[in-house]
Amino acid sequence: MLLLSTLDWALIETWREAGVPLAAVLRGIDAAFDKYESRKSRARVRRVNGLAYCTQEVMTAVEEMKEASVGAGASGGGSETPAPGFEAERIVVHLESCARELSAATLSGIAQESAHEMSHRLRELAIDIRTKQPDLEELERTLTALEEKLLATLIATTPEADLTTLREQAARELAPYKRRMQAAQIRQVEQQFLHKRLLEKYRLPRMSLFYMSQS
Repeated sequence: MLLLSTLDWALIETWREAGVPLAAVLRGIDAAFDKYESRKSRARVRRVNGLAYCTQEVMTAVEEMKEASVGAGASGGGSETPAPGFEAERIVVHLESCARELSAATLSGIAQESAHEMSHRLRELAIDIRTKQPDLEELERTLTALEEKLLATLIATTPEADLTTLREQAARELAPYKRRMQAAQIRQVEQQFLHKRLLEKYRLPRMSLFYMSQS
């Protein structure tokens, strides 16, 4: 069983932001472990302890899916029916939960003010959604912008020594996998690692619909 670390979650978030399809992620993970098992049967190899091991195979799966889709026509038209898991009431619950966490957070100065402003904005969005099914893409862009603003404020107000410690931790955890990743991917994962740890430190929510509870 592979338990997800902060680094794993940072990598997952990087794939999400890059628009990597879930099917490609799963296919890449399967392929990586198939190769690992094949190598393990022939020689002693290092134990897999993170999703970064699967990075190359995931990117290969993305390219294969792109090639397979070339020339394929679109099927069917749009629908007014919300996608399963993205019903209005479920989104409202998510937004209101995030608003409560932001209101309860203990921050300092401008970060506290920013959190309260965002809490108010999320409650406004929740009220709007109670009256009409939202445009999910537009809502996700709004939530992403709010989260990016919050993270920028946290980075600006967190002591430099704390930020340096988190960046060093990310670099240490990524070190065994750097040869399997491109430089741009490494930078993105390190940044996501920092973001996740800052939100955990201050007990702040992820606002994106990607983190909405499906229970």
